[in-house]
Amino acid sequence: MVVCGDDGLVHRLATELSGVYGERVTVVLPPARDGRPRPAAAAGRAATLLGRVTGAVGRASGVNGTAGATGAPGTAGALVRIVEAAEPDDEALAEAGVDRAAALALVYDDDETNIHAALRARRVNPRLRLVIRLYNRRLGQYLEELLDQAARVGTGEAGGTPAEATTTVLSDADTAAPALVAVAVSGHSKVIEAGGLFLRAVERPPLGPGASTAPGTRTLALLPAPGSDAGPLMLPGAQEERSAAGRGRIVLETVRYSPPPQQPTRLTSRGLPLGSFFSRRLRWALICLAAAVCGLAVASWLISDEDPPHAAYLSLLDLFAINDPAVGEPLGRQVLQLLSGLTGLLLLPLLVAAALEGLGTFRSASALRRPPRGLSGHVVLLGLGKIGTRVLARLRELDIPVVCVERDPQARGVALARSLRVPTVIGDVTEEGVLEAAKIGESRTLMALTSSDVTNLEAVLYARSVRPDVRAVMRLYEDRFAKAVYRTLRDSHPQAWTRSRSVSYLVAPAFAMAMMGRQIQGAVPVERKVLLIAVLEAGAHSALRGRTAAEAAEPGAWQLLALAPNPTDPHPAPLWNPPPGHVLRPEDRVVLAATRQGLADLLGRGPRPRAGVR
Repeated sequence: MVVCGDDGLVHRLATELSGVYGERVTVVLPPARDGRPRPAAAAGRAATLLGRVTGAVGRASGVNGTAGATGAPGTAGALVRIVEAAEPDDEALAEAGVDRAAALALVYDDDETNIHAALRARRVNPRLRLVIRLYNRRLGQYLEELLDQAARVGTGEAGGTPAEATTTVLSDADTAAPALVAVAVSGHSKVIEAGGLFLRAVERPPLGPGASTAPGTRTLALLPAPGSDAGPLMLPGAQEERSAAGRGRIVLETVRYSPPPQQPTRLTSRGLPLGSFFSRRLRWALICLAAAVCGLAVASWLISDEDPPHAAYLSLLDLFAINDPAVGEPLGRQVLQLLSGLTGLLLLPLLVAAALEGLGTFRSASALRRPPRGLSGHVVLLGLGKIGTRVLARLRELDIPVVCVERDPQARGVALARSLRVPTVIGDVTEEGVLEAAKIGESRTLMALTSSDVTNLEAVLYARSVRPDVRAVMRLYEDRFAKAVYRTLRDSHPQAWTRSRSVSYLVAPAFAMAMMGRQIQGAVPVERKVLLIAVLEAGAHSALRGRTAAEAAEPGAWQLLALAPNPTDPHPAPLWNPPPGHVLRPEDRVVLAATRQGLADLLGRGPRPRAGVR
């Protein structure tokens, strides 16, 4: 695996690949001598970070500034190399061994640099699995199609893209948003999203006599009994699970969000109700005036000998003062004409007021909303930059009430908040009264996602002083600082719930999964082993196609968890724990938990040998 980048994500991704998946990794970093600061620090700190997982990373006196390190015993036996290069040009890619690599991740902060390097790498190695960091999603789709087409041309396989030569374009904002939302709404820090489900792996104590597994959970592994030297039993069968007395378990359960009941508001994000066009006082005035006009029309019909339609017509002429004066006519007809004229004088200002209010309503529809009265149990979202914009879209997809706070009225997420009719407060969160305007005291969760660590920390501390039990999720750039902040807040507010996360920490697992293959959605460590969560199409695998859910499971190798929604379905929804008799159709997308070897058998390829890794 080759990882190229210039910020903290490159180190976190290398750690994930070597520590969790046991892969050999080559890291391409910009040199420290070119005047730019090293991402996440100098070379020594980079080696220290990688050394926590892969063993002692010592800089050797290699050629062209290459550093190598071999894994110490018990560290997955991985090999990590560091290559210094100012940019990922042909020379740097050749030195990193891209022509022999299985996958390449390009995670530079500059989109143009990643695109140029991806085109070079695809030309050098058509069978290379590419993972590219790109914020522009539409451009990313076009780039995926272009690079996959280049892979077909380069390998001579015109019928389809080679199985390994896939191209995946990921955005750190798009990737971090689901994780941040999952942390905020579920209250759990380690959540895997697969097939439209939020899954959480937790350790449970041994079952008591006669007890059974809780409904809705799946046992992934049986932990060794106390005093036993045996390892964990991965993906046990039903018989093994029943006979596992005294053994702890790793179970997988779904995480759902149950929003608090909300009072309906007059102005919702789905549209403008008719009643919001006019004020209540104006509506009552118009109703009374309409009733008066109807009364005059009935009186005209009763007094005169005209038929009802003609009597109503004469009343409207009198109302708008365009009828002939009732000179020489009966007294009742003259009185009715005078009353109709007075009513017409009242009608003109009411029509003008209605027109002005309606115009004002349409104009305010394009303006930012203020938080409505009575709002509570909502999410306060600070910052509408790249990350905040994606998180806002995700929260609204889940119908979670949210109030945004942004300092810059021209920020990229302000337009989205306006189009979604999301209440937004424009102001600096460090100024007094801004968080109060967002109703922080009545909120359920605070998500501080601005680009400033100090601003995020200050906002969380202030929110704690207003409401000590508010759930807080904080975006912090540096991992060590995030850990220190989390521990301090945890000790200071033991009853509160706080999570501090760096974007690189959140997105590195997704980039690593894409490098391992598009099917892998997450990994669950079980002692020194790892279980993979994958999404596969049943029709592409003979071990799944046409079999029932019970027959599709292979104890010790893979286990069927759920059916993922098909994008072509009109109302896609995942099916957790399908019935044992459900027959898998070719178009079904299944969510599996599998060992490395089990997934390799399903995919029809043997895993690359890794010393000490299973």
